[in-house]
Amino acid sequence: MFAAPPVIETKLFVDVNTVHGIQDHPSEWAGLLFGRPNTPSFLEGPSFDRAGNLWLVDVARGRLFRVTPEGGVDIACEYEGEPNGLAFHKDGHGVIADHYHGLMRLDPATGTVEPLLVRNTNERFRGTNDLTYASNGDLYFTDQGTSDLIDRSGRVFCLRANGTLDLICDQLPSPNGLILNAEENILFVGLTRDNAIWRMRLNDNARADQVGRLIRLSGGTGPDGMAADAEGNILVCHVGLGAIWVFSPIGEPLYRINTCKGLATTNCAFGGPDNRTLYITESSSGCVLTAKLPTPGRMLFSHM
Repeated sequence: MFAAPPVIETKLFVDVNTVHGIQDHPSEWAGLLFGRPNTPSFLEGPSFDRAGNLWLVDVARGRLFRVTPEGGVDIACEYEGEPNGLAFHKDGHGVIADHYHGLMRLDPATGTVEPLLVRNTNERFRGTNDLTYASNGDLYFTDQGTSDLIDRSGRVFCLRANGTLDLICDQLPSPNGLILNAEENILFVGLTRDNAIWRMRLNDNARADQVGRLIRLSGGTGPDGMAADAEGNILVCHVGLGAIWVFSPIGEPLYRINTCKGLATTNCAFGGPDNRTLYITESSSGCVLTAKLPTPGRMLFSHM
């Protein structure tokens, strides 16, 4: 349908597994999901704090890593959970989308993790996955669980800045990464098991409407984490294909970013002095990769 876009190559930034990989005790999460309980780590949720440190979560081991701009890696905290996504509030605290618990609050200064929102009214979440802030402090997040094309039980919620929880859309096959458009009236959601990016208009009644597919991917497993740049372009981590696609706001492919490691390109975040460097988690190798992009990333709520 489109000509092959220009390719941008990546390079290795840090290899977390070399220093912090664990294989001497099994991970229940990795065993159930992949059949590989001795997975040394599974990196996700890259997010920058205001000091320029890159934070990563390890779903398999319940750990959070802090990576300095120079590439030094330390374990910032460990807890009994399955952290899958991470976003920072502009006041400095982090919110973790934990597959097991729900939403958890991180104090980066002390490494303390405590419950923030673990229930939707009287039921627990099915498996929260990723999250993104709007400019007013509203927090959108996906509740993926084990949903797929047969079990369409996935959901998207919004935790408003005033504490109200709204169900934005339900009956979804594996909602994963998500990002708002520049005007914040459209929510783009990666549906992993549908191998597609869905477009949801946000109406005045909180619920999404005019929901449809914007982008149909091919090959791999499907879309995972997402990001946006300052021109409104959409970056999609295509897990299982080892690529990150850069699409225009109307869905035209602009660039393909190739991994220099494995195929599990799970998530990405803009950073660096000019905010033009894309940091990518490649989870099969336990590495973070970087790529230099022509357009800087969109300023996030955490840095406003």
